[in-house]
Amino acid sequence: MRPRVVIAETIAQAGIEALETHCYVEDAVGLARPALTELLHDAQALIVRSATEVDAALIGTAPHLRVIGRAGIGVDNIDITAATSAGIVVVNAPQANVISAAEHTMALLLGQARNLPRADGVLRSGVWDRKSFQGVELYGRTLGVIGLGRIGSLVAERALSFGMQVIAHDPYVGVERARGLQVELADGLDELYAEADFITLHLPLTAETAGMINAETFDKMRPGVRIVNTSRGGIIDEDALVEAIRSGRVAGAALDVFATEPVTDSPLFDLSEVVVTPHLGASTREAQDKAGIDVAEAVAAALGGELVQSAVNVDLGSDVMDEVRPFLPLAEHLGRVFVGVARGLPDRLSVRAEGRIGEYPIGPLRLAVLKGALSAVSSATVSYVNASALAERHGIAITEESSTESTEYVSLVRLDGTVGGREVSLAGTIGRRAPMLVEIFGYEVDLPLSQYMLIVTNADVPGLIGRVASFLGAHDINIANMVVGRSSITGAAQMMGIDIDQPLTPDMVEAVRELEGVEEAQFVKLPLV
Repeated sequence: MRPRVVIAETIAQAGIEALETHCYVEDAVGLARPALTELLHDAQALIVRSATEVDAALIGTAPHLRVIGRAGIGVDNIDITAATSAGIVVVNAPQANVISAAEHTMALLLGQARNLPRADGVLRSGVWDRKSFQGVELYGRTLGVIGLGRIGSLVAERALSFGMQVIAHDPYVGVERARGLQVELADGLDELYAEADFITLHLPLTAETAGMINAETFDKMRPGVRIVNTSRGGIIDEDALVEAIRSGRVAGAALDVFATEPVTDSPLFDLSEVVVTPHLGASTREAQDKAGIDVAEAVAAALGGELVQSAVNVDLGSDVMDEVRPFLPLAEHLGRVFVGVARGLPDRLSVRAEGRIGEYPIGPLRLAVLKGALSAVSSATVSYVNASALAERHGIAITEESSTESTEYVSLVRLDGTVGGREVSLAGTIGRRAPMLVEIFGYEVDLPLSQYMLIVTNADVPGLIGRVASFLGAHDINIANMVVGRSSITGAAQMMGIDIDQPLTPDMVEAVRELEGVEEAQFVKLPLV
């Protein structure tokens, strides 16, 4: 059956159409919480914007939920901890509104500097007054950018075109990156406060950033500073801002976000030095359409088991490189094969990337291996979100390592581990048409990974291949492919890898083990390859 996706808030029609290709879409826009809860009981995915509160209670009513999509950047309205505990991937649309947010920041910067809202209002009231609205130029002034991410970088780029000097603070941005943006990195926030004529905030709201702009920090700022915030309410202490403006310490502010939203009454609204807008940073036709399309694509990909770049509760350690992404399905299949041939989860597991793929961060490969291994034995949902936590719960000690050298293959993924003290190893690569198993227990094979596989370890005796093939034929099990592996040490033919078209029952596998010359046999079932 097609997965069911509940859309609780309006997204672009193009996004809905993209989902309908593979999913059953349930329109829940405007429904009260009880009705939404009822729809979520059988849903695999939920898409929201900022108005729907996806808390632990709501998540608890959706036992089949696998993905929560936020059509926008912020996920403040989603309980990430509860979602992660339930193995639910939370995805957003981080690129959708960056242009709109950057442009709105510049609009507020200019509007505040030139008193545009007040001048507009006075003229509309019938008064021609040129003297009361003298502003300041941006040219030659210093803009302090706190948070040099996607939006902060775009704002810096636009400010430079106005002839501003830009100084920035972001502990995650290196000197080379800043130099490429023609931005000076401050040694710390105190230096930025002391030098900036304008300050713009581009930060998430966290325990560390909540209230970070307060009475104490206002005292560190250059007198007459002007502040813009289009990121998140709550970063600025609004009461302290009111006092700083009244005292003249701060010349003005432009705010698109507030500690409590929606808000229609605030002391800030009584100050002519403050320009306010009702959270319009992403309110352009282009941004809204792109947010809906982007989140729809991310939800569809996550429902398909893919590792989605915009998953906010998956610790990748770094972005998933394009060179690594094609190997994720291979790694997941290898995890399943490992558990199948070892007959259990490993106590210790090493994930090693060799060759060209070893040049890139392989944290995503480790997650994919764990996802595959745990899915082979767990009745619960295993995702990229909860794979690491489940592995820790099962006592799996996992490591990862890389080497740019590979003797036979351009790129290779190798698993080595122990199960109850027994050493288990296997390796795979991507062939011309499909993922390939190329080594198992030290034996070289060349077996395309398929949905049903029989791995047989055997003595080097005549007639063994025929006995196994005859047994399968007698049970109407068709052989799609068979390879014989030779030990890389002895060269003896002691392993068979067989792709079959039908699954084997436990009794059939046990019967294969009892055939003369067979030392061990394991049946492995993979998701459709």
